[in-house]
Amino acid sequence: MSVLSRRSTVYMLLIGTLVLMLSPFGWLAITALKDSSELRALPIHWWPHHPNLGNFTEALTLFDYLGYARNSLTIATLYAVLVTVASAWAGYGFARLEAPGKKVIFGVLLSTMMLPGVITLIPTYLMFAKLNLVNTYMPWVLWGLSGAPYLIFLFRQFFTNMPKELEEAAIVDGCGQVRIFWRIFLPQSWPVIATSLILSFSWSWGDYIAPALLLDDARTTLAVKLATGYVNEHGQQLGNVVAAGAVMYVVPVLALFLIMQRGFISGISTSGLK
Repeated sequence: MSVLSRRSTVYMLLIGTLVLMLSPFGWLAITALKDSSELRALPIHWWPHHPNLGNFTEALTLFDYLGYARNSLTIATLYAVLVTVASAWAGYGFARLEAPGKKVIFGVLLSTMMLPGVITLIPTYLMFAKLNLVNTYMPWVLWGLSGAPYLIFLFRQFFTNMPKELEEAAIVDGCGQVRIFWRIFLPQSWPVIATSLILSFSWSWGDYIAPALLLDDARTTLAVKLATGYVNEHGQQLGNVVAAGAVMYVVPVLALFLIMQRGFISGISTSGLK
C-alpha cells in the first residue's frame, strides 16, 4: 500500500469517527428545529419539513433561561478557578517537595478516583446540612479548594518533568517554595492549566445531581431546570423545546474548548506518565 493510500485510509477513518461522534449533537439540533407534530409522526421525519426557529425563542422565554445560565456560569467558573489553583499547588508539592509517606499519600489520592460519587452523596448532603451550607454556593467553593485527584495527577506529572535547574537557581536567588511555585512553575504550566479549566468547568457545568440535591429552584443550575422546566399545561414534556434549550446549553463549553483547545491538547500530551 502506497503512502497516499495509507493516508487516505487514515483520513477516511478519522472522518467516519468524527461523523459518529457528532451524530448525537446533529440529531439534537435537527430535533430542535421540528414542530411538536413532527416528533410524534410515524414514520420518523429525519429532517424537519418546516424548520421552526421559534423553539429557541420558546426555550429562552418559557422560564428564566438566562438567569439559570448565570447560576451555572457562576458555579462552574468559581469551581474551575479554585480547583485549578488548588490542584496545581498540591501537584507541585507531590512533584518537588519531600515528605515522609509522600508516595503512599499520592497512591491513596489516586485510589479515590475509583470511588463512585454516589457512595458519598448522602454523607456529603448531611455534612453540608449540619454546616448550614445547603442552598448556598459554598459547597462548590470547598470542593474547589480541596482539589481534584485527576487534576493533581496531571499537574504532578508536568511539574516532575520540569528541569531541576530552575528550582535550584530560584533558591540561590533567595526564593521560597511559595514564590517558586507562583513565579516559576505555575506560569510554565499553561497547557495543564488550560486542560484543568476545560475539564473542571465541564464537570461543574454539566453536573445535575449536586445542584438538584443542594439548591432550591431559585438558585439551581440550568442543567436541573432543563430537565424539569419545559412542560405544557398538561405536564407533558416539550421535546423539541428541550432540544433547543440543550443545543444552547452546550455552547459555553464548546466556546471554552475552541478558545483553549491548543493548550488542552498540549496539556494532555505532555502530562503522561514519566
